[in-house]
Amino acid sequence: MEPQSGEIRELTEPASGEPLAHAAMAGPEDVDRAVAAARAALAGDWGKTPANERSRLLHALADAISANRKELAEVEARNVGKAISSVKAEVAQAAENFRFYASAIASISGRSNPIGGSLLFYSLKEPVGVVGQIVPWNYPLMMATWKLAPALAAGCTVVLKPDPATPLTALRIAELAAEVGIPEGVINIVPGDGPTTGAHLVRHPDVDKVAFTGSTQTGSEIMRLCAETVKRVSLELGGKSPNIVFADANLADAIPSSVWSIYYSAGQSCEARSRVLVEQSLYDEFVSQFAEHARSLKVGDPLDPDTQMGSLISTTHRDKVHTFVESGREEGAEIVAGGEPGNGKGAFYPPTVLAKVDNRMVVAQEEIFGPVVTVIPFEDEKDAIRIANDTKYGLFATIWTGDPARGHRIASRIKAGQIGINMPYTAFPGIPFGGYKQSGFGRELGIETLDLYLETKSVLVSTGTKPYNPFGL
Repeated sequence: MEPQSGEIRELTEPASGEPLAHAAMAGPEDVDRAVAAARAALAGDWGKTPANERSRLLHALADAISANRKELAEVEARNVGKAISSVKAEVAQAAENFRFYASAIASISGRSNPIGGSLLFYSLKEPVGVVGQIVPWNYPLMMATWKLAPALAAGCTVVLKPDPATPLTALRIAELAAEVGIPEGVINIVPGDGPTTGAHLVRHPDVDKVAFTGSTQTGSEIMRLCAETVKRVSLELGGKSPNIVFADANLADAIPSSVWSIYYSAGQSCEARSRVLVEQSLYDEFVSQFAEHARSLKVGDPLDPDTQMGSLISTTHRDKVHTFVESGREEGAEIVAGGEPGNGKGAFYPPTVLAKVDNRMVVAQEEIFGPVVTVIPFEDEKDAIRIANDTKYGLFATIWTGDPARGHRIASRIKAGQIGINMPYTAFPGIPFGGYKQSGFGRELGIETLDLYLETKSVLVSTGTKPYNPFGL
């Protein structure tokens, strides 16, 4: 559909600076049309679609994603600049997200029980309605499926706003949804800027709930806008996640895994373990080996299957990342790897390691969102927990230790929504993902996520000739 805004934006490949595609941008009038279409679908075909048919359609969409995985991976890699080896895994998870929620539809149910006398109670689970969803540029496809799959499983309709720089795979998902038979108006994609398109979507009186993934600053503004009409809202926001390495850890696993934990998406990931906390007795050896691994990573063409780290999203973002690195240098951090942007084409920044970092430094407190890790020493278990929790964020944490009891003990004391013990990986369908503190609230990827998209309606029924009167009124 042609945009009412009339804006067509040229997209470029961040790894080369070359033109990639042209995409229509949505303005407020387009949001109005999308919300109206979603509302009509909710009142029409989609609202009449039984749960087993929704399940079948989501499985069909998962099949379509798998069948088109090569195309989706290439488009995503070129649009975002990240290594295609990583993107292939993200496309695979995108399909699995729909499969998980297609199966989870069977778990949507109310409950019933007699209250006493002639009174019976039962509850119904109903879709919350039209949902506005806003996803970021770092995982355009995967984040779209994190949002779409549970909303559709619950029976909601969606207006989804991808970032204006990375809308291509979200638009393709909507095309595939139509091809497998998901009715018109159920999924509506409105690429556009946050302050105009995004704000209008969030404030729209016919939007019943907003789900957002992005920065904490923007999430705070979305909460404020949602308060105007008392919308339901869920937020997955920033992070400054710790990676805690004890002297008894298996370094053959801990070091390459810690390198992966920060650099796998060029550091452009909310749960990237950007603070590595290392026990003092191990510190020098760890920094040396970690820096050697970081320098050995192959950085380059996102479409090269051997590339381990691609580019950043833009040269503007690359410059912002470098400003953080310079601030760390000025505060006394030692740059032991990377630290200087390349001179060639593309928004590349090398894997960078900052040692001799104090947790009070800006680089240890602010989300850099780039391939920059700070390595911070700690004295003992108590000190490690103190430093790990000394942040406004609480999204993820990883613990490396040869003592299982210590791993569980520390996991219980870290203020984060998800903990990995001797395991760096983060997101799996079926395991709730989300944060504490300023990392947001609400959980994604789990069964619990369905509750974000459902209302509970209680029904009281008199089963006798006289209404039940429990209070003698």
